[in-house]
Amino acid sequence: MDPAWQKIQGFYKWILENGDKRTDPWLLVYSPMPVTVVFLCYLFVLWAGPKFMKHREPVDLKAVLIVYNFTMVCWSAYMFHEFLLSSWSASYSLLCQPVDYSSNPLAIRMAKVCWWFFFSKVIELSDTIFFILRKKNSQLTFLHVYHHGTMIFNWWAGVKYLAGGQSFLIGMINSLVHVVMYLYYGLAALGPHMQRYLWWKRYLTSLQLTQFVILAVHTTYNLIAECDFPDAMNAVVCAYLLSLIVLFSNFYYRSYLTKKEKKKKT
Repeated sequence: MDPAWQKIQGFYKWILENGDKRTDPWLLVYSPMPVTVVFLCYLFVLWAGPKFMKHREPVDLKAVLIVYNFTMVCWSAYMFHEFLLSSWSASYSLLCQPVDYSSNPLAIRMAKVCWWFFFSKVIELSDTIFFILRKKNSQLTFLHVYHHGTMIFNWWAGVKYLAGGQSFLIGMINSLVHVVMYLYYGLAALGPHMQRYLWWKRYLTSLQLTQFVILAVHTTYNLIAECDFPDAMNAVVCAYLLSLIVLFSNFYYRSYLTKKEKKKKT
């Protein structure tokens, strides 16, 4: 057998066997193949969707978007509640929290909410499908695709190996931000008459950027401090957060600051 193929098989076996045994039976967790298939389907939709819709009228998804966005508000609020209550009940540290791999009910509860958070990232791929069906192709930016496409792998790894510990803070803050974000989208889906009440879109982007900065500082601290949480995971998360800070800052500048400068000139 080819030595290179043996190494690949050995690495794949290591991925399967070295995960959190509590989360292995849960949907999409045991093997990276299901989430990889989801990702490949996502890329196919990105490629084929606009071609399919090119000579078709945009699909009216008003009712679907209203239900979807307000459902995501409730789901995000539930996850925030669970992250907060579980971490509070287990006396989690905001500075350094190792993963509890025991069968303690609170540890299992935290692992489950991490899985729910991962599953929500899979569901959020629907955002892209809605853009395509409504022929909002300008929304299919690199930032949008990168953010949605990579989050499912990040949180698959989190649930597979580190369902709990420091991971809770990322999920908790992001869930709170998503309550606000999907509330905005839900109100916007109600119709043009809501635009007068949606002046705060700029501040939503600021809120998203703030969460990335807070979490980047937090993971950097954990890289420096003696914390019983894998440095490799902290390094990957920190690098990922820095990439999001750059991309969202660029979006903020192009969407708000450059427009403001143009208005001043005119």
